[in-house]
Formats: sequence, C-alpha cells, structure tokens
Amino acid sequence: AATKLASAEKLMYFCTDQLGLEQDFEQKQMPDGKLPVDGFLLCVDVSRGMNRNFDEQLKFVSNLYNQLAKTKKPVVVVLTKCDEGVERYIRDAHAFALGKKNLQVVETSARSNVNVDLAFGTLVQLVDKSRGKAKIVPYFEALKQQSQQIAAAKDRYEWLVGRVVKSHHEAWAEASRKMRPAPEYQDYVYLEGTQKAKKLFLQHVQRLKQEHVERRRKAYLALLPQALDALVPDLDEIDRLSRAKAEKLLEAKPDFLKWFVVLEETPWDATGHADAADDERIPFDLLETPAGERLYEAHLEKLRNERRRAEMRRAFRENLESSPFVTPGKPWEEARSFIMNEDFYLWLEEPVYMDIYGKHQKQLIDKAKEDFQELLLEYSELFYELELDAKPSKEKMGVIQEVLGEEQRFKALQKLQAERDALILKHIHFVYHPTKETCPSCAACVDARVEQLLGSRFVRRGRGAAGGEADVDRINLVILGKDGLARELANEIRALCTND
Repeated sequence: AATKLASAEKLMYFCTDQLGLEQDFEQKQMPDGKLPVDGFLLCVDVSRGMNRNFDEQLKFVSNLYNQLAKTKKPVVVVLTKCDEGVERYIRDAHAFALGKKNLQVVETSARSNVNVDLAFGTLVQLVDKSRGKAKIVPYFEALKQQSQQIAAAKDRYEWLVGRVVKSHHEAWAEASRKMRPAPEYQDYVYLEGTQKAKKLFLQHVQRLKQEHVERRRKAYLALLPQALDALVPDLDEIDRLSRAKAEKLLEAKPDFLKWFVVLEETPWDATGHADAADDERIPFDLLETPAGERLYEAHLEKLRNERRRAEMRRAFRENLESSPFVTPGKPWEEARSFIMNEDFYLWLEEPVYMDIYGKHQKQLIDKAKEDFQELLLEYSELFYELELDAKPSKEKMGVIQEVLGEEQRFKALQKLQAERDALILKHIHFVYHPTKETCPSCAACVDARVEQLLGSRFVRRGRGAAGGEADVDRINLVILGKDGLARELANEIRALCTND
C-alpha cells in the first residue's frame, strides 16, 4: 500500500511474448530512484481455488482495502479469472464493493483478454478527472463483444495470411516480417498474441501442403490407368497373379521407369518427391494405397469386361449368321426381339448392337444382290423382245416377277423391293446396251479388267542412238480365264496387238 516504490534494474515487460525470450526483445529497465504510485488495482481471484476459503480471502481483501484507502489514492477492484468464476464469489465481491464509497468493480479474464484494458482505463479515469468516465461492461457482455472482435480480427488476419503466403515452404520468420506492417496482423496480435498468430500461419501452411499433395495424388491416380494399360494390357498375364507378383511383373517391364519411380523412403507424400515438379512419374508405393488398389482392381475388371464384351460380340455375330429370322433388309427394330433373351443382350450397348447388325445386313444384302444377279442371268430369255428403248411395260415386269417369284433368290430381297426392281431394270439395260459402265459386275467387269491389264503391262522399247528400226511394241499380258469367253477375249487382244 506504499505510494512510492523502488524497483531499480528490474526489466520492464510489455507483453507475455517476452517471458522466457528476453534476449529477443529490446530490454528496458525500471529507472533508479523512487517511483510514485498514482492508483491501485485491487485484484480478487473469484475462481474456485484449491484449499482456499473465499470468506477468509475476502476478509484479507477488506483489510488490504482499508490500508489503501488511507493513501487517498484511487482504487479499482478487479475480479480476475472470471472465465472460471464462481457465481457466489462474484456476487459477494460486488456486495463488498457496494459497501464502500465510489468503489468501482471490473470483471476480467486475463486468459481471454476480457476487460483488462477497461480495468486500467477505469483507474486512469479516476486518476485524471479530465478524462471521460469509463463505462463498466459486465463480464459476459464484454466476453461476447471480445469474441466478436477476435472473430472479425481472425478472419481479416487469415485473409492476410492467404494473400501473402502462397507456398507451403514459407517460414514463419519471413512471413511475419512481410505481414508485420499490415493492420490485420497488428490487430490480431494485439488481441490474441504472436503465438496464436503463428499457429494460424502454421495451419495455413499445412493446408497448402495438403492441397499440394492432394493435387499430386490426383494427377498420379489419373495417370495410373494409362500406365497399367501400357504395361499390362493382356488379361492372361495378370488375371491370376497375387498383388506382390503383379508388382514384380510391372517392375520387370521395359517401360516401367517411364511410368513409375521407386523411392528409397516411403510413403511418397512424406518425401521430397511430392515437390519434384520436373518428375511426373507415379511413386510405385502409391499402388499399395487404397486408391491405388482400387484402380488396379478396376483395370483388371476392365480387361475382364472387354474380354467378355468381345465374346458377346462374337456370340452376337454367330447368332445373326445362324438365325433364320434375320433376312436382308430387315430393320434392327424387328430383329431385336429375336435376341433379347440371349445372354449377350445385357452385355452390349445399343449402338454396338446396331453397328454389328448394320455390318451383317450389308453382307447379307450384298450376297443377296449377287445371287439375284446370277438368277437374272439364268433367266436371260425373259428380257428379250422388249421395246426399242429397252423399257419394259407393266405387263412385262409383271411377267418377269411372276416367273422369278418362286425363286428363293428373288424372295430374299422381299424387304428391298425398290432395290430389286432397280437391279432388274439395270440388268435389262445391260442386255440391250452391254458396256463396262452398265455391267452388273461394276469394277470386276472383264472389259474394265482388260484395260487395267493393258495399262499395267504395256512396255515400249527402243534402240540406241545409233539408229535403226525401232522394235515393235511388245505387250506382256496374262489373262486368267476358265471359259470360252475369256479365251476369245485373249485371242482378240493378241490379234489387236499383232496388227498394232
């Protein structure tokens, strides 16, 4: 209760960060001589202490206050540890203060930094009457305001950290140096202290590292199916292998090091490989993680499904070839009902069915047209005695169709009547105007083939510069034929060559 104190050569502390780290801060000592005391903060612990009787404590506080009152200096009662305060203790402390004249009470918590400034501000106002009267805020109301203030300051500080710190390699010393001039940093450190600011920084750096590792993990996992496709595309090679043997097989592949890297230390995300931007190869131990195992199993299942689908496609084609219900020109919508109960129907997608069926239909139609053309040649007499312009009348067409109607090769094109009629008309035109352009064999026409042979076998020879009569043009031509027409054509070609 002295109004003058001597505390020479004692360090002056300005914040808790200095405790235990005195050498890291500027050291200021209390001045020599006596220090005048202008007022007192009478602190009363209102928490539940061990082996402590609060009534006895309050008696001590009362005696101490009586001593302070004699100094005629201002006194403020400060209830400390209100964050753990006992309601009765707080109530009794207020009752004590009410019994004194103009004795102010401030409820505080140093741990939560609630009303600490208010306690000193209230005392300053009592010392200096020119200052405005301090408004005493109850603890829980002040705590709410403090929490809101801290939350807002924390949000602003985290925004600052996110803007300044972009790499998980950033160190606190360098980052805090960059952020120190910013009000967001200063406000938060003032409210919560440097250690909490550092803690939030370390949490941000850890998030950056996790995000970086997760990006690399996703990139590796996206590349893993391609690596498996390239190294083990054959199901027979790995279908019945254990995981250990499958890994040995992968390592033995010539292109293994193109896709994978075997690290001396594992797991990969705890090594420097996570930061190796120039090496995109997959860490081999990633295969042993749950995600890697799922992708390996998915690769196996994909190969099995591909084999199964190939078997189903083959079964579907064989079914089409053997089915009496699939005829030339029959639409897929009509044919589908005949295969819906087959096993392969559930394995293939609709576009695959349609593609296979379309190709099969083309083969059927081409074969049916070829057979129908043979049929027309066999009934050549039907196409004689037509009009001069070789256009058959409706009656003549009726006769032709009536005669051919009993033939299976005619019936095969029943769903392609327009194309069948067009073939008949084309055949009639060929009968009356036989040229290579109207020939039903198209590119396989003998005339066209002869021209090709002539073009490819014609060789000219000449004698040297000494002069003399040029050799006759020679033609090396081989005609393969099995009937008289081919031999006759060959003789005519030889005669033409001789005359030429």
